[in-house]
Amino acid sequence: MSAEKKLPNGFGHSPAPPAATSAREAWRVFGIMAEFVEATERLGVVRPAVSIFGSARVPPDSPYYVLAEQTARLLSDAGFAVISGGGPGIMEAVNKGAYAGKSLSIGLNIQLPHEQKSNPYQDVSQTFRHFFARKYMFVRMASAYVVMPGGFGTLDELLEALTLIQTRKSPMIPLILVGSSFWAGMIAWFRERLVGEGMINPEDMDLIQIIDEPAQIVNAIFDHYETRGFGRLPEEHELLLNL
Repeated sequence: MSAEKKLPNGFGHSPAPPAATSAREAWRVFGIMAEFVEATERLGVVRPAVSIFGSARVPPDSPYYVLAEQTARLLSDAGFAVISGGGPGIMEAVNKGAYAGKSLSIGLNIQLPHEQKSNPYQDVSQTFRHFFARKYMFVRMASAYVVMPGGFGTLDELLEALTLIQTRKSPMIPLILVGSSFWAGMIAWFRERLVGEGMINPEDMDLIQIIDEPAQIVNAIFDHYETRGFGRLPEEHELLLNL
């Protein structure tokens, strides 16, 4: 009996896509490249900056909205450009706080079928069609991450940033969760399951800080850079070129 593996009928024999489809896919690649180039040229000189993530669904009367606005204002007045996703909810609060401060308020907007509408509190607004290009700019520009309460999108951005730091694919920068009661269950699960079952190392939990007070968030970021300054080290530039 032959040891050669047999593929299911039809597997690997799909017809080639029409020429028009192939051409469209090729042009899409150029569009993605253009998105990266435009965003890099426009935003690459912004330093230092803090990327803040959070829910698009939080109303203006929410304590989370108020906390995000206060935090962004303090960061802006402390000299940080402040970056949000440019939409409503906590993103709006972040841009609103930064817009009232001394430094740039930046929105990295995404085109979506629903929910995402650009807020008016942006000194610089950059719109993306592709999530991965937008996420790259959040990482490339950030001297720190501040993560407010949010849903799937916020968790995606949090875990992406955490994975890049853990694997040393991006610089070791502060990653701060805001809202200890909101994040408590997730952190407990991380410790019980991920650390307890050997999925991550115990010291990986040290990559996360949990801080509820806006002034303490600013202080924690300054403390991290106290001995080295906010400029990127040569090895950090190299890391970001190879994300």
